[in-house]
Amino acid sequence: MNHADVISNRPTAAARPSLLVKAQPGGRVIVDVTPQSAGWAHVGFRALRLGAGETEALATGARELCVTVLSGQVDVLVGSERYTALGNRQSVFEDQSPYAVYVPPGREVRIDARGSAEVALSTAPARGRLPARVIEPGQMRRSVRGEGANTRYVCDILPDSEPAEALLVVEVITPSGHASSYPPHKHDSAGDAETALEETYYHQLNPSQGFAFQRVYTDDRSLDEAMAVEHRDTVLVPRGYHPCAAPYGYDLYYLNTMAGPERRWAFKNDPAHEWMLAR
Repeated sequence: MNHADVISNRPTAAARPSLLVKAQPGGRVIVDVTPQSAGWAHVGFRALRLGAGETEALATGARELCVTVLSGQVDVLVGSERYTALGNRQSVFEDQSPYAVYVPPGREVRIDARGSAEVALSTAPARGRLPARVIEPGQMRRSVRGEGANTRYVCDILPDSEPAEALLVVEVITPSGHASSYPPHKHDSAGDAETALEETYYHQLNPSQGFAFQRVYTDDRSLDEAMAVEHRDTVLVPRGYHPCAAPYGYDLYYLNTMAGPERRWAFKNDPAHEWMLAR
């Protein structure tokens, strides 16, 4: 086999859709990722902007749902149960945890905006073993990861230590000039040391005209895509390592939705970059 044959057999960007899902500049739906559109089996993600008095109605079907109130305030009706005045911040960059609602499969849901609001809808296949519940800010664990220019601030909305069947949901703020999800790590193989989890990154920037960078790559580079991410864009992570970085002057927020065959977050760092953890 000559060199030209090797090159021609490599996967190309044209052979698959981009991992970057651009935000819609207007309208109710900011982004809508389904298992079908992503080409995977588990994670669904939508982000919605609602005006005062607007309503979003949906049925969970065969999937569990985590509604995260990103900004503004909403009422959430699950069947006959009404959860009122959920939401305590006007921006995801405020120093406080969000409200969220866990909803099992087979439920009718309505979200009523009390004023302008933004909500995220994270879904994954489930059987319906758990009841609906509000997840209050005080129940969410907040932590700091990394050090120096690798420091970021984490809020566990629905971690594997809290009840759900498949979903894992977390939000992270990465300060200006810092790296995040770094050293690069992956979770795409089943085993004790690593779990296979699909993941979406829903990004926001402060100020909103900013941008950030994210790379998704595998050890063999059969997947290797570097993306410039703008306000409210979403990045799909079907497999591989997935670090991101915020340029100077712009803080980066992202909401992660993860799900896979096993509901456990276990990851492997890229061996080429793991050395920095020992410094």
